[in-house]
Amino acid sequence: MTTDQKAGPAGVRTTSGVVHKRSPVTVAETVLRLTSAIRESGGMVYFVVDHSGEAQRAGAELRDTKVLGFGHPAIDVSTMTASPLTALDLPNRILVWSDDDGTVWMTYLKPAWLSKRHNLEPEQAEPLSAVDALIAQVT
Repeated sequence: MTTDQKAGPAGVRTTSGVVHKRSPVTVAETVLRLTSAIRESGGMVYFVVDHSGEAQRAGAELRDTKVLGFGHPAIDVSTMTASPLTALDLPNRILVWSDDDGTVWMTYLKPAWLSKRHNLEPEQAEPLSAVDALIAQVT
């Protein structure tokens, strides 16, 4: 697990290939900032899954949890052409959530891990690393 400080999210097991970055704002504000950054960079927000909202509608409780799916169709297609199975991991996704202590995190799959998983050349893996720049705009 990679984090932006010594301790990662409270109540989470270490998982290989996963990056956690702390957000300075609420889950809702983080999603808004990420959405804005994606659109400003020419990317496309494909979906936002509100897991906690859906849980509440089903009569269950879940910590504030949303998943944002995004990409750039013209760029992503080159990666999927090079390795069709990257479609399993595209569009890029960022989990925005609160941990056991109420700290807000942006969690995503490490671009280098994804690149290795799909045996991509550096230029083919470019779309996978877009997530790092977006996260930096929020943090």
